[in-house]
Amino acid sequence: MNAQPINGETAGELAVLDASELTRDPELGAGLAASAHRVLADLVGRGAALGWVEPPSPDEVAELLDHVLHAVREEDGALRVAYLDRRLVGLGYWLRYARPTHRPHADLEKLAVDRGVHGRGVGRALTAALVEDARAAGIEVLTLDARGDNANALRLYRSLGFAEYGRLPDFVAFRQRRYDKVLCMLDLRQER
Repeated sequence: MNAQPINGETAGELAVLDASELTRDPELGAGLAASAHRVLADLVGRGAALGWVEPPSPDEVAELLDHVLHAVREEDGALRVAYLDRRLVGLGYWLRYARPTHRPHADLEKLAVDRGVHGRGVGRALTAALVEDARAAGIEVLTLDARGDNANALRLYRSLGFAEYGRLPDFVAFRQRRYDKVLCMLDLRQER
C-alpha cells in the first residue's frame, strides 16, 4: 500500500489505492462494497450531499461499485479508495462522459470521506490522486458539482485548482430544503 501519515500524524498511515492496487489485495477487494456502504450510508443518513436522499442499500452501493469498476477496466473511469490501518475511510471516482462529443472529459461524480476522519487530509489525498489519474488518462477537463452549502468541499476543490463555472440556484432537492448546485471544472489542457 502507498502509505503516508495523515497531516503529519503517525497514529495511523493513510493508504490511497487505485482500483488495480485494491484488486491485488483480496481481503480489501472482498470487503469493499460493505465498507463503502458503511461510509456512504452513514454520511447520507446525516444529510451529506452524495446524490441520495435516504441512505443507499448495500445492493445499491455494490451495483454502483460494479459500474465504476467496469468503467475503470474500459479506461473510462478511475476509482480511488483511502484506508487508515486497513479500514476504509474514503472513496471517490470519476467517469468519462458517455456522449461522444464529450469523451475527452470526465466528471468527478462522488467523493466521500468517513466523518470520523474529516479534516485530516483524506479528501485532499483522494481528490489529488483522482486528478493525477485524469491527467494520466489524457482527460482534458475534469468537472464536478457540489451542493452549495458544502463549504469545506468547495474550499478543497478551489485549493486544488478547480474553478466555479456555474451555479444552479435551488437545484438540489433534499427533503423540504433546496440548495444551489455549484459546477466546477479543472482544465487540464492548459498543462499540455
